[in-house]
Amino acid sequence: MTDDSAKLTAKELEARLRQVGAERYHNLHRFHRRLHSGGCAYEEVQAWALNRYYYQSMIPIKDATVLTRLSNAEDRRQWRKRIEDHDGLREGDGGIERWLKLTDSLGFSRDYVISTEGILPGTRFAVEAYVEFCRTRSVTEAVASSLTELFSPNIIGERVAGMLAHYSFVSSETLAYFSQRPPQAKRDAEFALNFAVQHAKTRAEQELVVKALEFKCSVLWAQLDSLWSAYVEGAVPPGAWEPGSVAKARGEAA
Repeated sequence: MTDDSAKLTAKELEARLRQVGAERYHNLHRFHRRLHSGGCAYEEVQAWALNRYYYQSMIPIKDATVLTRLSNAEDRRQWRKRIEDHDGLREGDGGIERWLKLTDSLGFSRDYVISTEGILPGTRFAVEAYVEFCRTRSVTEAVASSLTELFSPNIIGERVAGMLAHYSFVSSETLAYFSQRPPQAKRDAEFALNFAVQHAKTRAEQELVVKALEFKCSVLWAQLDSLWSAYVEGAVPPGAWEPGSVAKARGEAA
């Protein structure tokens, strides 16, 4: 049993969480480095955008699950902004719409992307495990799992600069999703960090907060592992999108 007399201070807990990011965040993954350094083939960028859509599309569903578990009205008001950011306040707005503009530019039909028919099994399992984690664990753990946003502004800067420098088939317009995220992520991370610090009242609960962030890092890492296996090493699993199979992906007759 953890000794609660050893409870971490707020600064110590934040330092532990930031250390998780330094050691486990997916900016360290070899696929991330390949993508941002210009090492990816066009089809690998396509596969990344197609599979990442599923993660983006499930974020507001995950956030809606957490929203129902927040008992304080002000907490709900703050958390609701996350759903609005991704879904938008009207049709044609929001982060998911901006992500679809990226997949549009890479030759996929929207119907195909939204269907998630071509995503990797590893993508689906990782994303759905994240949603389930936020549904079944304590609300403090669910909120803490979102703290990868502490580190996302840096990876977004690397991603946009690297992709614009190395890939002629992307532009500032097609990468518009990322231009909106840094201020949103900063706001959301500040809320989540304060919430975790306030609600993890024992050392044992603080350890669960750290574990929640480790789990989320694993969710992101597992998605890139799947991409590497399928599209760098060429072991595309049955049913997943195959590079060069553009007819169906574009909504054309085969």
